[in-house]
Amino acid sequence: MHFGSGVPTVEVADLKDDDFLLDVREDDEWQAGHAEGALHIPISEFVARYGELTEAAPQDGKINVICRSGGRSAQVAMYLVQQGIDAVNVDGGMQVWAAAGRPVVTDEGKQGFVL
Repeated sequence: MHFGSGVPTVEVADLKDDDFLLDVREDDEWQAGHAEGALHIPISEFVARYGELTEAAPQDGKINVICRSGGRSAQVAMYLVQQGIDAVNVDGGMQVWAAAGRPVVTDEGKQGFVL
């Protein structure tokens, strides 16, 4: 793990298919394309909708936070770590996810793209 600001990070290549992903991008970005099975809570609504995360997250699992390139997700991961939650920032975000050939889908299950 690395990251100068002390936010733990994970590489896209190290994520398994069943790992829990939290996408904190805005609605238009999510609708263009996202990782299948990810939970979507935009960073702009995150504190207000925090309860949705605690309901959906695995009790003993790690929360992998993702955005477009890793900046917003680093902020959310840091916040979660401060709450005592095992959270990591996905290095490079959805841009690296897509570049690595990981699936990007729309809400209809069609091929999506990263805005």
